[in-house]
Amino acid sequence: MRDKKDNATFDLPGFEAAVPLAPSTIEVPRATTRRPRKTSLKQEQLELLDETDATGLPVWRRDENLDLTGLPIWAQA
Repeated sequence: MRDKKDNATFDLPGFEAAVPLAPSTIEVPRATTRRPRKTSLKQEQLELLDETDATGLPVWRRDENLDLTGLPIWAQA
C-alpha cells in the first residue's frame, strides 16, 4: 500500500491481491423453503392485588410497624 504523496513508503505484507477461490470451495445456494412464522403468546394485563392511585403505583397505607420511609421500626429491647 503506497501513499500517493510519499514514494518512500513500502508495500505492507498482507495487502496483495487476493487469490481467486477454487470452484470446488464455492457453495451453491440451495433453494430454501419458507418456514412458518412463529406465533408469539398473547399478552394480557394482570390486575394487581392492591389498589393503585392515578399513577399506577400502589396506594400508600400507614403501617404502625413502619416509619414514614417504609423502614421497619425496631422494638425496644
